[in-house]
Amino acid sequence: MTAVAIIAGCVLLLALAFLLPRLSRHPERGAHKTLGAGSRTAGKAPGPLGRLFSKPFRSSSRALGRSGSAGRRARGRMPF
Repeated sequence: MTAVAIIAGCVLLLALAFLLPRLSRHPERGAHKTLGAGSRTAGKAPGPLGRLFSKPFRSSSRALGRSGSAGRRARGRMPF
């Protein structure tokens, strides 16, 4: 995945989590599954290359998780 796709996913998940907090969980889990599979596959490379190859998938997954939780947290702080 490219950086543009990850950024677009973060923005989309942030907006979805803000507008529909409960319904944002399923797309977030799907993204985590996809990135987790990529991380596991890349981690099978020998030696330190496995950690090096799987790092972008782990950091992207963490960014998507933070984006979704930020949207839900912002929604919870709204006065209405």
